[in-house]
Amino acid sequence: MPAIVEWVWLVVMLPFGGFLANGWISFFRPNDKRAVSIIGVGVLAGAFLVAVAVVLGAARETVEAAPAVFTYWSWMPVGTLQVDVAFQVDHLSSVMLLVVTGVGALIHVFSVGYMRADPGYARYFAYLNLFVFFMLVLVLGASFPVMFVGWEGVGLCSYLLIGFWFSEKANADAGKKAFIMNRIGDFGFLVAMFMIYRSIGSLSFQNVFEQAPTAFAVGGSAITWITLALFLGCAGKSAQIPLYTWLPDAMAGPTPVSALIHAATMVTAGVYLVARTNVLFAMAPISSAVVAGVGALTALFAATIAVKQWDIKKVLAYSTVSQLGYMFLGVGIGAYTAGMFHLVTHAFFKALLFLGSGSVIHVLHHAYHETHRHDDAQDMRNMGGLVRFMPWTAGVMWIATLAIAGIPGLSGFFSKDEILAATFARGGEAPFFYLLWVIGTIAALLTAFYMTRLMIYTFHGSNRTGEKECDHLHEAPWIMTGPLVVLAAGTVLAGALNLPEILPAHGWLEHWLEPVTELGTRYLPEASLAPGTEWALLGLATAVAAVGIIGAWRLLHPEALVPAREAPPETGLGKLLYRKYYVDEIYDAAVVRPLVWLSEKVLWREIDQGVIDGAGVTGVTRLARWLGHLGTWFQNGYVGRYVLWFVVAVILVVWEIRR
Repeated sequence: MPAIVEWVWLVVMLPFGGFLANGWISFFRPNDKRAVSIIGVGVLAGAFLVAVAVVLGAARETVEAAPAVFTYWSWMPVGTLQVDVAFQVDHLSSVMLLVVTGVGALIHVFSVGYMRADPGYARYFAYLNLFVFFMLVLVLGASFPVMFVGWEGVGLCSYLLIGFWFSEKANADAGKKAFIMNRIGDFGFLVAMFMIYRSIGSLSFQNVFEQAPTAFAVGGSAITWITLALFLGCAGKSAQIPLYTWLPDAMAGPTPVSALIHAATMVTAGVYLVARTNVLFAMAPISSAVVAGVGALTALFAATIAVKQWDIKKVLAYSTVSQLGYMFLGVGIGAYTAGMFHLVTHAFFKALLFLGSGSVIHVLHHAYHETHRHDDAQDMRNMGGLVRFMPWTAGVMWIATLAIAGIPGLSGFFSKDEILAATFARGGEAPFFYLLWVIGTIAALLTAFYMTRLMIYTFHGSNRTGEKECDHLHEAPWIMTGPLVVLAAGTVLAGALNLPEILPAHGWLEHWLEPVTELGTRYLPEASLAPGTEWALLGLATAVAAVGIIGAWRLLHPEALVPAREAPPETGLGKLLYRKYYVDEIYDAAVVRPLVWLSEKVLWREIDQGVIDGAGVTGVTRLARWLGHLGTWFQNGYVGRYVLWFVVAVILVVWEIRR
């Protein structure tokens, strides 16, 4: 490997250094926002440049080259367990390296404008730098334990950033919800590590993947349980059914945080884990089917909810849950490159959508503040007609919308179609995959519909902000709009990374990831499509996107909308979708309240206070008090009583002697 690859440690340590520096500033010089901006953005820009150099260095090697593992020190040398702090640079981690640092740097730049007036500016950038640091540890870790450190680290940072405005209870609760629900998934990750070590005696990726074919039987119970436990971790981190409800609530944090979580870091970790451990999942066909099935159902389920949300960030949140379902559908059917391809394209257009919505929210907050109104700046019913005031934001968000809807030529079309085409190809093996393809296609139709709905209600039709507020509407400053333009370019161009086989210059990403994915694909049946079938699927995907977009234009009437404060309550099916099928309420009644009752009434009052305190601290206190009270009968200051007790004692002693 070229010497430049050895500098991968610098990619990780730059954001960590930014965290330390901005953390110090947040305590001792919290108003020095210029220094915070230079450090916070500078370390990410530097990390991206070093990452580019590292990846270019790795690209000079042939695709057959073994991954470069850099060991820094021994972490857990306990008997046969040898875990080193080591980073692994290969073709898969290189992709994630560029996505995390590249998109992350643009989000940091946007944050300078978005968070400028916030009193917690330095603390915000310290958390944001730490978030990227842990995500880089996650994707570069050369073993399951090192990856788990990053895995837990991004969970911690999500708690800190989602609840960043913790003085409001709803925000603090959202942070706690994300943290706790992710711990459920992390339990599965831990169990999987224990089982892997028991079966193989090692937790390094190289050893596990090399020995897995001899240590496990294909389709055996051990490998099935291991991969199901791993997927439980993925479902928590990447918000899949049934552990998805934390992600929409994560919108309580600042909008750039939502962009970072949804586009470039935390929620993509589960997809990356399945792709990294592809040989294990390929040897467990039942687990792979579960991954694909849950992914497809999540894609459809979340898309139906997004159709009726009014909060612009909630629409995008459920969109992320749905698109993550597509990624899991891809890696679940064994199309690991397709899943990673959609991860990359999604990073561009979802970051663009979130940051674009952040620009809208930023401007509306300013407008409402200037006119002393407190309307919800995130409710699309309070928007409308913003294209006249924010043409750049509207233009780039339309590019992202058309990409996620699946319009040909844009990145989302190629990545989503590749997943659906691969699913259809597996249908010849089992009709189950045809069902997954149908579910994915319906979800694609809904995606085109609800994203067009978002754009129509936000940027088109009559303006619903109010006449006075219109005087304060304007395009966001270029420190915020500039990153949107760059992301729009990525949204257009990223599809060229892995064009379909029927097009020239196809399959670059497929070839690039082959050294990693070929470990698992050798266990998968051959599945390919005839050129005519693939062209037909491309045409159908285009038609589905067109129907969703045109249907939204024809069926929705933004001129009929009224501001949220005047809107009638939802009824019927609309209410069911708006209330998200009441899943949160069901979880609250079936899980949260019983646990609170068990904790408060039984464990605390009966066991802790009644048994433990009664037999321990409280019991000893009562005994000491009783003995002290008893002593007052003998030591009360009355001399006559002392004489009486003395005489009684003498009589008893004499009587005992005479016996």
